[in-house]
Amino acid sequence: MNEEPRKRRAGGRAGNKQRAGTAVIDQMPWRIPVNPDAPVEPLDAEGVQRIHRGAMRILSEIGIEFLNPDAVAHLKRAGCKVTGTNVKMDEAFVMEMLSHAPSEFTITPRNPDRELIIGGKHMVFVNVSSPPNAWDLERGKRSGDFETFKEFMKLTQYFNCMHIAGGYPVEPIDIHPSVRHLDCLYEKLTLTDKVVHAYSLGAERVEDVMEMTRIAGGLTEEEFQAKPRMYTNINSVSPLKHDFPMLDGAMRLAKRGQPVVVTPFTLAGAMAPVTMAGAVALSLAEALAAIALLQYIAPGCPVAIGTFTSNVDMKSGAPAFGTPEYMRATQMTGQLVRYYKLPMRSSGVCAANVPDGQAMWETSNSLWAAVQSRTNMVYHAAGWLEGGLIASPEKFVMDCEVLQMIQRYFEEATFATTEDDIAFDAIKEVGPNGHYFGCQHTQERYTTAFYAPFVSDWRNYEAWQIDGSVWTPERAHRIYKQILAEFEAPAMNDDHQEELRRFVARRKQEGGAPTDF
Repeated sequence: MNEEPRKRRAGGRAGNKQRAGTAVIDQMPWRIPVNPDAPVEPLDAEGVQRIHRGAMRILSEIGIEFLNPDAVAHLKRAGCKVTGTNVKMDEAFVMEMLSHAPSEFTITPRNPDRELIIGGKHMVFVNVSSPPNAWDLERGKRSGDFETFKEFMKLTQYFNCMHIAGGYPVEPIDIHPSVRHLDCLYEKLTLTDKVVHAYSLGAERVEDVMEMTRIAGGLTEEEFQAKPRMYTNINSVSPLKHDFPMLDGAMRLAKRGQPVVVTPFTLAGAMAPVTMAGAVALSLAEALAAIALLQYIAPGCPVAIGTFTSNVDMKSGAPAFGTPEYMRATQMTGQLVRYYKLPMRSSGVCAANVPDGQAMWETSNSLWAAVQSRTNMVYHAAGWLEGGLIASPEKFVMDCEVLQMIQRYFEEATFATTEDDIAFDAIKEVGPNGHYFGCQHTQERYTTAFYAPFVSDWRNYEAWQIDGSVWTPERAHRIYKQILAEFEAPAMNDDHQEELRRFVARRKQEGGAPTDF
């Protein structure tokens, strides 16, 4: 970490503040990455049509169970065939509903400088979301708690390659479920100024989060509904079901113009057919059914299709991630999502239990599948372990290195072909017997020519050994601790923060959200 001073590329300060001498790392500036590459398309045109027809047959001949009476009533009015909770919809209806959905939308949090574009070639990254446990080098594996939750929020704010403060990075079980969302969202909205997310787990939680987001931004109700300010992600209950609370939350957001990401969780060989084409067709059918519902009740509301199609270990039944099958399923889903002209969400995931080599190759496979599929929103992009059961700050830091590498890979400088880039004069100057370290062409560019890592160690073995033989997770642990020590929360309007405090206090006094406890 003790490198010679070099030209800064921007950003990277604790709490995103630009104060000399306080950066833990020299990181890339905040930006919305744009993926310049053509997507990988394993399916030919007929293959796309086969999967599309398969999804349409599932919807029209088998149907989806909608375990929400309001959703069923809406779809019955729309002319769908309803038998109890089973809803069948034909292709013409589904495609008509999809025609209302935007191919791209923005989400504007309380800090308008953090506005995101979802869709097209844009790609944003979301923190690890929803693990019940945490793990770090000092404390090992343990149940999630509120202090650890806040640590991950600080990491989410600090890293410029993190665009969204998504679900809870770790579930704080030391806070009662009835008020957990109030405390968690208060910290999200004050420790970060990035886009936030609401869990669709009951009307009260969804309504509270929307209201807290409105208050934090100092918005009127009309301003809140005028454009997307936050979002939710819902999951189907594969195979072939959408449950009550997820649909309830999705419909509430859609009616107020807030985005909904629909992400079936289809594990091939368990909750989906063992073949990738069958698993993708089932996943798409489940996603399209919910999106058709939302477009019927709120035409034009922003939506996205998520993919979480992977496979299981057929020896143990455990979920596997970052596999060749996961990568192909993500690429195939990307082709179909582009066919439907919608934004797409995928994930940066692994099955590893600690931040080791397996964790990084599986996560890198997942992340590069996201790049290849032209994913627009990457969930769990930093910090995920044990198939989503553990969040790790060391893994978070290590993943952010990979995310920065992807962003650098996207930059035009890595593939520009101007006369200056062809460097004929430099090649002539150096000739067959020289080197390029000292030539003018290199001297003018060496500070910004290549990606500069913050956790990778590029020294030789002897230099690394003399400096203590520190392994990557240990370096990541030091960085994580330094970030927390220097963190400063982003500025927030005092009146908005006080109103937010009063709202949380009032809702706690009212009992928060109902629970089964």
